[in-house]
Parts: sequence; structure tokens; C-alpha cells
Amino acid sequence: MDVIVGGGIAGLAIAWRLARSGRPVTVVDPAPCSGASHAAAGMLAPVSEVTYTEEPLLRLGIASLRMWPAFAAELAADAGAASGEPGALVDLREDGTLDVAFSADDLAVLDELAGFMDKLGLRVERLTGRECRRLEPMLSPAVRGGLLAPDDAWVDPRRVTRALRAALDRRGFALIPARVTGLLREAGAVRGVRLAEPYARDLHADRVVLAAGAWSGELADVPVRPVKGQIIRLRSPQPLLTRCVRGMVHGSHVYLVPRGDGELVVGATQEELGFDTRVTAGGVYELLRDAHELVPGVTELELAETIAGLRPGTPDNLPLIGPSGTPGLVLATGHHRGGVLLAPLTAAIVLGEQSELAALCSPERFR
Repeated sequence: MDVIVGGGIAGLAIAWRLARSGRPVTVVDPAPCSGASHAAAGMLAPVSEVTYTEEPLLRLGIASLRMWPAFAAELAADAGAASGEPGALVDLREDGTLDVAFSADDLAVLDELAGFMDKLGLRVERLTGRECRRLEPMLSPAVRGGLLAPDDAWVDPRRVTRALRAALDRRGFALIPARVTGLLREAGAVRGVRLAEPYARDLHADRVVLAAGAWSGELADVPVRPVKGQIIRLRSPQPLLTRCVRGMVHGSHVYLVPRGDGELVVGATQEELGFDTRVTAGGVYELLRDAHELVPGVTELELAETIAGLRPGTPDNLPLIGPSGTPGLVLATGHHRGGVLLAPLTAAIVLGEQSELAALCSPERFR
């Protein structure tokens, strides 16, 4: 039996793929689907999120993005979704990302990034401010220009985790809503986990997959730290935007992700504050301020939710996926901003697929 520690999108995706392959699997999480996956905006945007020196992360992201349509279709079938567009179950949208600049200095930074994208052979289109507003009429007249990454996409992570739970339920998997206090070790190998109250017992396993996000370092010696991100959700009767908009406002980054039901997700701060999940007035103010500069109409929307999540960061921003170096322990953590994007690829690597890409995120690099 495999035991998955962590009931976020990565852990549930792994459990689902294992269950589909016929392996018995148990997920252990005191509050499944409530952590970083619940807070996340759900951008599948490896192109528009590319940064200098992170080409390996780009390769992982592009490969996982290509897997998402089939992943969504198989998930819809397993979850018992009604017939129709498979991506509808998880609100998979493939309309691309519009990356815009507010000031002349912001545009200069974006132009430099476009040159870097060109060198990498990425498909992006340079747009004037007027062309950006033609695509998204609610953008501010002050927007100077932008880039369209037509291959980027996004999903609703909350729908994805609900669908994964439904698909796993149909396969009769076990979920134990308990906290793991430690790993069971025997002769240098991991043989299971120890559960906290009210279970207070040992759960033995052939293999343990550690997918506990920012808390992974509490259970194993892995270089994972929490990176706080505050996000707000707004709501309107009709969608304000038709595609994901990322923007730079006087050097500050903000993104706006629309849902089909009128929800608009605005995020996200990036704070090194340990396991602090407080939502602060300053964080909400900064997000609304920058979002309003790009899309003035956001201040007319209902403030539906404020939330803070903890991304699991690593020293090089690459995830830790694969054998840990300790027999019986596999890692699936350290995804930082890319947990939703990398979910299909993470599951594939844990199942022994995608061996070439597995080398890029092997935990062995930190040994």
C-alpha cells in the first residue's frame, strides 16, 4: 500500500493516478483541500511566468501544461461528470495570458523580458496599449503595452480538488483526516507514518509519498520553506475579463484571473514570514491598488474572500519530485508557485513516467 501524506492538489493527483493503476492508496491529511491548493489562483502559465535563470522550471511547466487537457478529460470521466466539454468540470480555460505594463519603465522591463522569451523560442505576441484594450476593454487607458502568451491557460483549483476527491471516492480509496507526527523507520528505510490523536497509531506502508507542501520539512530533512501569499476574490454578475491578465505597476506585480461564474481572483503577495497565514490590511490594499491601476472597474466588485496560503519554496525554485534517497520515501513537494500547473507532471513522475524531466527536479540535487 502507498500512503500519501498531504491532501492538496499534488497529493490527490498522485493518489488518483495510483488508484487508476490498481494500487491501494491511502491519503492522510487533517484538512484535505484546504491549504495552498485552496488559496491558489490556478494559473497554468509557464510562458508568462518565465524568469531569468529558471529554464529548467520552464521545461517542467510547458510539459505539464501539455498534459492538462488529457488530465482534465480523464478526471471528468472518473469523477462521473455529465457529458459535455471535459474541461468544464475544472473550469479549464485556454485563452492565453495577457501580460501588460502600466508605466514606461514597466514597459521597458516587459520589452526586455520579451527579448528573453524570443531567445527561448517561446510563442508570444507584442501588443500596443490599444491592442491590449481591444482584447480586454476593461483595461485602463494608461496601460502602455503588453505581451500575449496564447498557449497559457488556467483552471479553478477548488474544482480540481473536488473532482479528484469525487474520482477517488468512486474508486473506494481511504482518506484519514489525521496529522502525521513522524515517519516510521526500520533498518534505514521508511515503512509508514505515525498518526496523531485521535487516531494515535502507526500506519504501515510499502511506500510513503511526502506531499505535505510547506510542512514537508517538519517530517523529513528537505529544503522546503513556507512562502506566504495573500489573495483576494472578487465577484460580479458578469465576468470583468475574458482571460488571465498579469500586470506590472511601477515595478510591482499583480495578476487577475477570471472565472466563468463572475469570480475574479487577484493576487498575490510574496512574503517570507514563516507559517504566518494572517490576512493583513496592507496586503489587501496593495493588491487592490495595483489591480485598480490596471482594471479600474475592480473597485466596484463585491469583496467575496480574503485568504493567505503558504507556498512550499526551495532554494532553486524547482520542486522536489522523486525518490528521496531513503528507501520507501518519495518526495512530491517544493512546487512554490507551480503546484497547480505541475500536478499532472508530478503524478506522472511519481508513477515512474517522464524519466528525462524527472532528473530536473530530482531530490538528489540537494544531497
